[in-house]
Amino acid sequence: MSKTTLYDWLAADDFGLTMSSGFFAFFAHCGVLNALLDAGLKPSRCSGSSAGALTTGLWAAGVPAQGMRDRLFELTREDFWDPRPGLGVLRGRKFRAVLDDMLPVKKMEDCPTPLALSVYNAFRHRTEVLENGDLASAIQASCTVPIMFHPVWIGHKPYLDGGILDRPGLDGMPSESRVLYHHIVSKSAWRTKQGAHTVIPKRDKLQALAIHGLPKLGPFKMELGQKAYAYAYEKMQRALETELEGPELHV
Repeated sequence: MSKTTLYDWLAADDFGLTMSSGFFAFFAHCGVLNALLDAGLKPSRCSGSSAGALTTGLWAAGVPAQGMRDRLFELTREDFWDPRPGLGVLRGRKFRAVLDDMLPVKKMEDCPTPLALSVYNAFRHRTEVLENGDLASAIQASCTVPIMFHPVWIGHKPYLDGGILDRPGLDGMPSESRVLYHHIVSKSAWRTKQGAHTVIPKRDKLQALAIHGLPKLGPFKMELGQKAYAYAYEKMQRALETELEGPELHV
């Protein structure tokens, strides 16, 4: 009796797509997303944190995945690098300008695909999930890496990176949903090898994908973005053909 491949599992019914935090992992996320769509697999709902919020947020808003890829390939450090004294190195206005230029809709509730993004409320020290309101602000807040960016203020409250307490970005995905979760394997020198960030969440109807061997990116290694995209795209194609043997698929 043949086993179920990842493609079979995804094609069997509607599924949500959740993408994790992972610094500059949006290149890899975009590769995974494009491979899914090229295989005819379209998520019915999206959620994410940080890099995952950027990728799912742009696509859910109606940005074509190929267009997202092309814009990310053009991105340079100068496009978002605006140092200014404050609670972080970068002011964030340049990054916000990039989002405003790319997004075809202004409000989260107007996204063609339902979207929920995790952000961290710095006043209340907790994760909040945004599903309504200004889309660019929600994406920017979820991507606001502490120390790197100034906090983003929404409704008189300061917000930081959604991955602080919800690295997977799953808080915005309903518990009853079938979910493909793309887990970025952390390579941070500041994290322990066995920390909470390494744990892939377990819940009913969740299939996790972890791609190993991705290049480590950052603001001073933007040139590796295309390599990360191509690597993730090829690995996702291989993953779709792989037989599932449990809730975690490592490629």
